Amino acid sequence: MSKTLIRLSEVLRRTGYSKAWIYRLMSQQRFPAAIKIGSRSIAFVESEVDEWINQRIAESRGEVA
Repeated sequence: MSKTLIRLSEVLRRTGYSKAWIYRLMSQQRFPAAIKIGSRSIAFVESEVDEWINQRIAESRGEVA
């Protein structure tokens, strides 16, 4: 499992969601939590974001695991 960190801009690109929507999903615990990497910066674990995306694809195709 990859422990590579990706920045918010990459998460926005991959999901097509806005920053506000990502934060809303995180507050509802419906998106992987961010990791604080500095006093004013966050990142996400790439494998967790990829898994979340794959789950959305599976759900939309009726392949709920």
